Amino acid sequence: MNCIIIHGCPSNKEKSMDQKTRTYDKHWMPWLKEKLEEKGIKVEIPLMPAPWEPDYELWKKEFSKLTVNKNTILVGHSCGGGFLVRWIDESKIKIGKLILVSPGKVGKARNEFKSNFYGNKVIKNINKYITENIVIFTSNDDIPGHIKGAYEYEKELPAKIIFLRNHGHFCEEDMGTKEFPELLNEII
Repeated sequence: MNCIIIHGCPSNKEKSMDQKTRTYDKHWMPWLKEKLEEKGIKVEIPLMPAPWEPDYELWKKEFSKLTVNKNTILVGHSCGGGFLVRWIDESKIKIGKLILVSPGKVGKARNEFKSNFYGNKVIKNINKYITENIVIFTSNDDIPGHIKGAYEYEKELPAKIIFLRNHGHFCEEDMGTKEFPELLNEII
């Protein structure tokens, strides 16, 4: 079993990553990786190309370097979640589980930039490519478009919603912690 975590898209280059380590594993990601590896699950958190101005084809090329199969758990945060929905629909590769944390919404882009990354097509019934289940985390104080998108995904994919209070956009500064036990429980 392996787990791949795809990060979100920061608003600009300076906020996107630690310039010394060139990594984007922040917020709850390092904690989650540590907990999963303690249980013998291999975890990868790839740095996707130029996340402050994501390009779907470049992300897809980077993602293709990873091993994804029916034993893989995919976790996507924000635009990383939207990327995974589109990728699963296009690739038709069966995976074990899909978990979206405040996902960007495929097929509902509000501008050309997001339309190019997420795609214009509303994606439905990708559950046929998931051997276990699809879970979506949302919060009462998340980005309004992401809350709406989560409930649309609930019907379209279909998926199970986990609604948490006061988690914002599921970033460390919103949650007040690097720990995300609810997500860990869904993976295990």
